[in-house]
This record gives sequence, structure tokens and C-alpha cells, in this order.
Amino acid sequence: MAVRLYDSLTREVRELKPAHKDGVFRFYNCGPTVYAPAHIGNFRTFTVNDVLRRLLDREFGASNVKHVRNITDVDDRTITQAKKEGKPLAEIAKFWTDKFHADCEALNCLKPTVEPTATGHIKEQVDMIEVLMQKGNAYRSADGSVYFKITSFPGYGALSRIKERELKVTNSAFDADHKDDIGDFALWKAYKPEDDGIVQWDGPKGASSGRPGWHIECSAMIKKHLGETIDLHTGGVDLLFPHHENEIAQSQCCNGTSFSLQWYHSEHLLVEGTTMSKSKGNYYTLDSLVQKGYSAIAVRYALLAGHPRKQLNFTLDSLHAADSALKTLRDFRAKLVTAIKEAAAPATSSRFDAAIAPLCDDLNIPGALGKLFTEVNNPLPTDQGVLKADLKSFDEVLHLIGLKLDEVKAKIPAEISHLAQKRWDAKAAKNFALADTLRAELTKAGWAMLDRKDGYSLEALKQ
Repeated sequence: MAVRLYDSLTREVRELKPAHKDGVFRFYNCGPTVYAPAHIGNFRTFTVNDVLRRLLDREFGASNVKHVRNITDVDDRTITQAKKEGKPLAEIAKFWTDKFHADCEALNCLKPTVEPTATGHIKEQVDMIEVLMQKGNAYRSADGSVYFKITSFPGYGALSRIKERELKVTNSAFDADHKDDIGDFALWKAYKPEDDGIVQWDGPKGASSGRPGWHIECSAMIKKHLGETIDLHTGGVDLLFPHHENEIAQSQCCNGTSFSLQWYHSEHLLVEGTTMSKSKGNYYTLDSLVQKGYSAIAVRYALLAGHPRKQLNFTLDSLHAADSALKTLRDFRAKLVTAIKEAAAPATSSRFDAAIAPLCDDLNIPGALGKLFTEVNNPLPTDQGVLKADLKSFDEVLHLIGLKLDEVKAKIPAEISHLAQKRWDAKAAKNFALADTLRAELTKAGWAMLDRKDGYSLEALKQ
């Protein structure tokens, strides 16, 4: 079944196809900047990309999909955090990269085929900058930095539809940047001891020592691992301008060919109807939600509940709804396992293939969930081959359960059940301080307690 996806560049829904003769689909999505934990807005994009990756694996075969997701381990924020903590940049980056990986695993996200780091590709970035300088697309500023000259690329703005007048702003800091034009962006930043500490590398020929600009990092890693032209580039809508616009300009000017044949952007996540911020008290990481007693898989479900190209309003109530939906899916899976005896070879298709069709039509995840639950609520078939095919395919792409055939639900220890009941009784007695304390004890012990109107359920935090 062909996968069709909305292209942010052409504003059309287009079929995804490998463009190279080897038949490998080349797919890149922007990864995290590792200076702090990723928040749930970031993870909306990453979970959407995980569904897309699983869909592409199904369509083209996993061995024919090359998925690259980078790690931004050097920029203003990572350097600032290293200075704040008095630790080497590499130590800060490793700590938060490991945390990101743990969160991805908890959210059932596949690992990318390749996960390059910006600091591991300094030479590739310097090489690209030197080519751009030789071609006249980039220039050295008075302080030894290097900037890309956007007027040298007539196609600038095609992705974001930004107009020239929108780049002309009054900015007192403009002259201090030593740029020829307000829209020009940094490819290489000259070393400043007060800002960079000990972080610096040898720069391009004719430029000062320093560090790369953010935008060139992705272009260099893409060229190294996927080639000069890729099939699909994805990310959050917040990256569309200037990051992705700048990637196109510098890559196409350097390489002299098309950069990405298709673009896909997922929309912003709102929390309780507004933007997420620490000052509003609605800033959530996966850890902060788990500490409240919610499971990582409930978070995944809630982040996938809306269409990726529409804003999604995340609420704590949505996690309760997610828990209820997941219970239905787990109960159904248990029914399938119970129904399957020794059987003939699995059927070639499943009733749940119907849930794939909406995903193939512009990644319509709500439509896929609707089809999924329609079949879950239908009677089980009697054909054992179909039952096995159902078990294999019903959660293949959305991966909300992600359990192997021989896995069983974790047995709840007696002491955990006792603690949960004490917490439920405390809540019923409106002793909320005690209830919160007992919930924290459950979380520390590795269990999420999920409240419902008619009771509660317990779920191991490690899926």
C-alpha cells in the first residue's frame, strides 16, 4: 500500500518513493539538543516520526529504510549548560543523550539507523563551509566568523514562504554581528572566551577558530550519512523557519543539486489549551508525568491521539483516556492469545490491515485508531490463521502495546497492591497529602497507579 504524505514544500499530498537506484529510502529527522530533558512537545514529533518510520519499514522493508536522527551536542545552550555546571561539554552531552535514549525506549520508539553527533562531524562542516566560501555563497566577517549570504540563493524562502520584507527588521544588535544583511546566518562562529569557555575547533580557511553554527550541522551530517539528495526530511513545525530553510540554502548551494525531495512537519503541542512553559506550570517531561503516576505508554498514546498536522491539546485528563484505551487494547490482545491454539500457518492478511490505510493517507493516526477499535470491538474470528495474523499486525505500526508473543502482563506484588489500596483509601477520605505520598512510594517502586471514576489500575513503569 503506497504511503502518501503532505509535502510542506509543494503544499501537496505526495507519494513517498525511494529516488535512488539502490531502492533505499533515505529519511532524516532533526534530533534533540542535549542540554536538558526533552519535553513532551519534543516527543510529540519523535513519536509521530516513530509511527512514520514503522510505516516505511512495512512499506519498503526495514532493510531498505535508512533513518538518520542527529544529536545536537554543541550550540549556545549546551555550552551554557556546561559552564553553569562546571563540567566538560562532552560530559553534559552524554548525560542528556543517555536520558533521551531512555525516554525513547520507554515510549516504544525505534532507534534510528544512524545517530550522528555534531561534534563528531566538525571536519564535514568545515569542508562544506569552505566550498560555500569558494563559490561566493558565504563570507568572512570582521570578527572571523563566516556567514551565508542569502541573496546568493534565489530560491530562499520557498519552504517557509517568508517574504523579503519580513527579514528587514530594525535591530540594534545587527551591526555588532558584522553581517552584510540581517537575514544572513552564521555558518561558523568565531571563538569568544567569555561565551565559549574551552570549546573551539580550527575554523575554515581564512576564518578564526571557533565552532559551527546550528544549521550547517544537519546539512553536513545528512551529506555524510545519506548523500547529497534525500527522500524525506521531517521535524516539528517550529524548525521550518529558519532551520530547515537555511539547510536547503546551504546544502543546495554547496552540492549543486536538490537537497530533500519531500518535507513533513508536525504541528505544535498545546497543554491545557495554551503554549507550554515553566512559568505557566504546564511544562512536562516524561519523568515529571511518570512521577505523577502515569505510564510512558499512556503518554505515547496521548501524543498520538491527534492528527500530526493539527495542533494537539494535551491534558492530564487525556492520559486517563489513554489508560482506558490501552486497557481495551491489552484485554483484546489477551483474548487473542487465549483464542490461539496450535494452528496452521498464519493467514496472509489480517482484519487490522484496514487500520494501515488511514496511516498511508497522510499519516491519519486518529483514523487508524478508529479502525483499530472498530475491529477490537468486533467478535473474534474462528479461523486460527487469521487470529495469528491479527495478533501480529494489530499493533504493528502504532506500537502502543509492543509486547512479544510470549510476554505476559507483570504480576503485581502483594505489597504493591496493599500500598495502592492504602493510597486509594486515603484519597477517598480526602487525605490528599497522604495519597500523594503513597503515590510517590508506588512510583519509586516502579509502578504507576492510574485512577478511574470506579477504581484504579496498576501498571509497571517499565514496559
